[in-house]
Parts: sequence; C-alpha cells; structure tokens
Amino acid sequence: MSRTLKKFALSALFCFGTPILAHANDISVYSAPFNAVNSDTYVFRTFNMHNDVWTRIRKGFGMPDLSNERVVANTEWYASRPEYIQRTTDRASRYLYHVVEELEKRHMPMELALLPFIESAFNPQAYSSAKAAGMWQFIPSTGLHYNLKQNMFTDERRNVLASTDAALNYLENLYDMFGDWQLALAAYNWGEGSVQRAINKNRAAGKPTDYESLAELMPAETRNYVPKLQAVKNIIATPDDYGITLPIVENQPYFVTIDKTRNIDIAVAAQLAEMSLEDFRALNPQFNRPVIVASKDTQILLPESNAAKFKHNLEHWTEALSSWTAHTIENSRVKIASIAQKFGTTEEVIRQVNNIPPRMVLKAGSTILVPVSANAGGRDITPEIAEHARVSYEPDVPVTRALYVKVKHSDSLNSLAKRHRVSVAQIKQWNNIKGSTVATGQSLQIYLPVRSTAKATRKTSTKVYTSKKRVQAKKISQLKPQSGKRITLASNKGAQH
Repeated sequence: MSRTLKKFALSALFCFGTPILAHANDISVYSAPFNAVNSDTYVFRTFNMHNDVWTRIRKGFGMPDLSNERVVANTEWYASRPEYIQRTTDRASRYLYHVVEELEKRHMPMELALLPFIESAFNPQAYSSAKAAGMWQFIPSTGLHYNLKQNMFTDERRNVLASTDAALNYLENLYDMFGDWQLALAAYNWGEGSVQRAINKNRAAGKPTDYESLAELMPAETRNYVPKLQAVKNIIATPDDYGITLPIVENQPYFVTIDKTRNIDIAVAAQLAEMSLEDFRALNPQFNRPVIVASKDTQILLPESNAAKFKHNLEHWTEALSSWTAHTIENSRVKIASIAQKFGTTEEVIRQVNNIPPRMVLKAGSTILVPVSANAGGRDITPEIAEHARVSYEPDVPVTRALYVKVKHSDSLNSLAKRHRVSVAQIKQWNNIKGSTVATGQSLQIYLPVRSTAKATRKTSTKVYTSKKRVQAKKISQLKPQSGKRITLASNKGAQH
C-alpha cells in the first residue's frame, strides 16, 4: 500500500467516530474536516493535483496585485530577513492546510491564507497592546460578535478552528459590504465604520474610492496593511527570486480533532500524546488554565501519529485525568495564604494558576482553581461553572476609618505621625498639606486600620474607666468620717455619706 493510501486509511478509520477510550468512553477521534461532500474523492483529487500546500496557495491567488512604493519597501524588508520568514512559515505549516481547505470551501482568494503572517506571524498565542488575541487577532468585542467564547478557562480567539471560521466569516461580510477585497482588508484592520466614512468623504469630494485613493485618509498601520500582504504574496509566489527557502508543507491534514467529555490536565494530555507542552499548546492555545474543562463542544487537536499514541496510552492510564477542581469564595477579602493552607498547597501555586497578582485578596463570589484534595473533593469542573467563573480581587490593604484630630500648640506633623503610627507623607496626603507645618486648632483627618482603631478605643475606654475609679477612691479616702456615721458606696457613680 502506498504512503498516501496508508494515510487515507488511517484518516478513514478515525472518521467513523468510534470512541477510543475505555476510560468512561470520554474521547473520540476524528480526522480534520475535508472540503467536499465525499471526502474520499476529495483527498485523492487534491493529492494528485498539488505536491504541497504552497502550490495550492499560489494556484488560488485571486486578488489584484498592488504595486507602489510601500509594497516595494515591505517586500525588501521581509526579503532581507530570511530567518524571520523561516520561523513564521515553520509555525504556519501546522495551520495552513486547514486554512486553505476553508478558503477553498468558501471560494475565497488564497491571499487570505497569508493574512495571519501580517496579523500574528502565525502565532495563535499572540496578544497585542490593543487586547487582540490569536492567530487572526480578534479584539474581545469583535470576537464575541462572531461567537468566540471568552471566559476564565478558555479564549476561543486563540482556538485554531473557531478563530479561523470566525475570521473568514468576518472577511466575507466585509467583502459583501464593500465589494472589494482590498477595502475588506482595510476594514478588517481599521474597522468597517472608518472605511465607510473615508469612502463617503472621497465620494463627496468627487474622488475615487479604491484602496490606494483612500490611503491618505488611513492611519499608517492601515496604509501599510495591504502592501504588507502583497509583499508576503510576492515572496511566497517566487521565493527563489528572494533567496528564500520555504518549509515543505504536505498537502494533507496536519492534525485531527479529539472530542473530550471529561476534564483532563493539559500536562496529562500532552504526556498521553507523547508531545512536549510547547507543541501541545501550539495546537491548543485556547485553554487559559492547566485543566481542559470538557463539554460536548470541547476538542483537542493532535497530529495524526500522536492521536494514535494518545489513544493507546489512555487505554492503559490508571491515574486521575485531572488534578484540579473549582472552589468558590464565599467571604470577601479572603487571604490567599489561608486558601492555600486549606487545600494543601502554597500561596504561590494558587496565585500563579489563577493569575492573581501579588498583594491582592479575593472578593466574595470569585471562583478559583485549587488542587483536588480531601477538602476540595474530586468532582469535575462543569461547563456551567466554567462559563460563569470569574476572579475578582482588590488590594490587600487594611480597612480604615477616619479619625479627626485637632492640632494642639505642642503638635507637629512628626509628633502626630509618631503618636498615630502613620507617616508624615500620609498625613500630608490625606489633608492636602503642601508645606511642613500645621496650625494650632487646625482639624486633621487621620486614617487608621479598623482593628487598630477598635483596639485603641478599647484601651482608651479602659483607661478612662480606671481613671474614674481612682479619682473616686481618692475622694473617698479624703473624707473624714463623722462620729457615729458610716460611709457607704451606693454605686460606682459616686460616694454618698
């Protein structure tokens, strides 16, 4: 049997959807989606037509070429960095087959398969200063608009399958809106509202409304966006002209999908698949926590050979699949150290796994990951918990209350600070004092921790009460009993005689 037939036979075996695990029948493996009703026919057709994915991409170029100074400058920039091209195309080799399949299915131009080159350098874990995430760089709001789930446990903007589907849906909608792929790309970067306003402005001025005619109205990033894509297209079209060697990307699925209906630690999944954590996360970057919360929609991507190893190893796995569970905080301002002690771990572990910054305490209602223990139980985290889980925290500073102090003749900022165990800088900040002196009779606010204030109040009350008793005793001792009369204390409020 030829290598191609063997590959196809393995894919066909996975396509039947038979559960591969006796471990509660919780995992099934399916080959990556094919781009035809009859996948068998389609696999042989594409294998015979093209040697690799790069050939398919070149054959599918469908956008008009752009030629200007910005294209030349960007082409020279990329061509002068062969190491960067090599790193990016190496990363792209994992995802290109899937992206090309989806583009062909939708009859979209193959230039779009190169768009993640510009957006993220094909890094599905990329995160920008504008909070855009994933290979296709969705900001949170646009991601939600295109049904990319974002919660504590998963961010589908980084999901290879979901984000590709959402990006192509978005680009199709933009093309329908503007009827031009270059304008659609400008809108993908700049926003459809911005592009439409630029079109309206040029139209009102009697000017053309094509991409290059609108360039002077665009920010620099958008002005260079399509030229960058054209530059990459030039290099991919004829890499030899630029001294570039592209990695071989076989014209067949790089990964298969595994349905997961029970929680599993990422480290365990990688171990079962006999992959490094780095390689596992490259295909499954959407998981925000060290445990994959399973549901009817949860999928893991693995190379075909590793999927077979995963199946075999899982059948013989005798340990727990997950070592984490969820814990909801009931009281406000809970110390991380006390939670760590309760669940037999360290404060550092709790903070790291839940992304809780130093010097922060948790608010009531927060849901965090904790190690499975006698206190936590061994229950799986449910999809409902994962969907609604939130972590809220606030600075770990004492709760304070204001104390009003009137400055005496002998008082200074230093003496007041020392007396109330605060700093001079704090007193100046609380009272908006610019200089270094205070005036007699001036009223100041000093903020003290509630516990310390209460303690001080108790001490003061005790001192006053004791002082009253001493004064009373002194008065009594000074009284001279008159003959035949007895001195009695009616109450501790005073003496009667």
